[in-house]
Amino acid sequence: MRRSHTRWRHVVAVVATAAVTSAIVAPAPASAVPADLSGVAAQVEPAVARIDTTINYQHAIGAGTGIVLDPSGTLLTNYHVVQGADSIVATVSGQSYPADLVGYDRNRDIAVLQIRGAGGLPVAVLGDSSQLAPGDPVVALGNARGSGSPLTQEAGEVVGFGRTINAKDELTGSSNQATGLIEFAAPVRAGDSGGPVVNAAGQVVGVTTAATVNFRMDPGGSGFAIPINDALATANQIRSGTPSGSVHIGPPTLLGVGVNSRNQPANLPGVVLFEVLRGGPAERAGLHDGDVLLSIDGERLDSATALTNVLDRHYPGDVVDLAWVDRAGQQITGKATLTS
Repeated sequence: MRRSHTRWRHVVAVVATAAVTSAIVAPAPASAVPADLSGVAAQVEPAVARIDTTINYQHAIGAGTGIVLDPSGTLLTNYHVVQGADSIVATVSGQSYPADLVGYDRNRDIAVLQIRGAGGLPVAVLGDSSQLAPGDPVVALGNARGSGSPLTQEAGEVVGFGRTINAKDELTGSSNQATGLIEFAAPVRAGDSGGPVVNAAGQVVGVTTAATVNFRMDPGGSGFAIPINDALATANQIRSGTPSGSVHIGPPTLLGVGVNSRNQPANLPGVVLFEVLRGGPAERAGLHDGDVLLSIDGERLDSATALTNVLDRHYPGDVVDLAWVDRAGQQITGKATLTS
C-alpha cells in the first residue's frame, strides 16, 4: 500500500446533532483514572482486544477495540469498527491474531469476531447493565492511541439511560439511529469503539459505541454505550448462527456499487451510483457509473441506508432483480448474483 494513498478510518460513531467535526486529530491524553477505578481497569485490560483493520479498495486503515467473550477468542465489538474491512487483526495480551467476522447487526452496531488459532485467552467478567444508576462511576477502555500504545482509560460517571443518537457513515452518507444507550461523562475517542465500559466491581456493563467531542478534542464530552445485556443478547444470536431481519451471519453481501447520500439530488427516486465495481455483480448485470438504482427485488431505494439494509437481508449466491435508470434516461431491468 502506498503511503500517499493511505488514510485513517474513523471508527467511533459521532452524534449527528452535536455538530462535531470528523477531521482526524491525534487523541488527547487519557484523563486520570480515579484510584478506585485504576485497579478494576487493570483487572479487565487482559480481556480487551486491540482491533486493526484494512480496507484494500479504499486504501484505508482503522483501529478499534473488542471484548473477549471466551478463551477460544470470540470477540464482541461494534459493527462500524470492522465495516468493509478486508482484513482484521486482533491483539490480545500482546499476541496478534487474524480474525474473521462471524456476523453482525448493523442497526444495533454489534459484531462478533472469531480469532484464528487462539486458546486460553483471558475472558472479561460481564455485569448486569440493568443495575446501573445515575452517578455510578465507570471507566471505558479503548484503543484510541493505536495498537502500539497503552489502552486509554477514560473515567467518568453514568449520566442517564435510554439515549437515542443518529450516527452517519462518512464514506456512504448512510445513517442509523441507535436507541436505548447509556450516556456516561467521559471523553472517549475514535478507536475506543467496541471497548468495555467497566463498573467499580470490575464488570463490563456496556460497549462504547459513540461519542460527542469538540473540535479541539479537549477533555469533556460524553460517551454512549450499548448496555451489555442488550449487546450480549445480540451477540449470542449471532454466535448461534441464527439470522433475522436485523442479524446477518457472515461477512456483508456485495452488490459492487458505490453510493453517497450526501450527493443525492433532492426528490430523486433511487440512489445515484458514483462508482460501479469493475467485475462485480452490478457491472455484470449491466450497471455503469452514474446510473440510478431504483429497486432491488421490487423494494424501492431512496438512500444509502435503504440499500445497505436490503443487502443485509441477502447472502452470497442470491439472485436479485434490479431496476435502474441509465445515464440516457432509459429504465432498465436485470438480475445480479450477489457475492461476499
